[in-house]
Amino acid sequence: MHPLLKFFHVAGVVLWVGGMFFAWVCLRPVAAAQLPPPQRLCLWAGVFARFFPWVGGAVLAILLSGLVALAGVGLQHSPPYWHAMLLLGLVMMAIFVYLLLWPYAALRRAVAAQDWPVAGAALARIRQLVGINLALGALTIAVATVGPLLG
Repeated sequence: MHPLLKFFHVAGVVLWVGGMFFAWVCLRPVAAAQLPPPQRLCLWAGVFARFFPWVGGAVLAILLSGLVALAGVGLQHSPPYWHAMLLLGLVMMAIFVYLLLWPYAALRRAVAAQDWPVAGAALARIRQLVGINLALGALTIAVATVGPLLG
């Protein structure tokens, strides 16, 4: 992979997976412990409004750099672990698009309407999906780093 493509690929992964780790492991428990539901839900709506556009850019960078690298060697000649990374990445991207278009949209609408039970349910669904994507992201990183060792 060309060094510039590799930079955009890795930078996108760091931003996306690192951001999910921070949100899941650091921000979520503190927000839950220190803020009442209306404030917590407003905080998350604001955090996501700033984070998700960055994730969208990261997704594009990861997808485009990966596809360019794959096109450079051909699908038949690429290592098997590239295929695994592509599959995992596409699943993660599909989950992100779903999260963005449905649970996050519901969260934004509910927070704007101050419908805290609906906002709480939407946030719970987002939390589940982020947890799944965080696990898939960790697995993808493992595949990317261990895959070359396996041949």
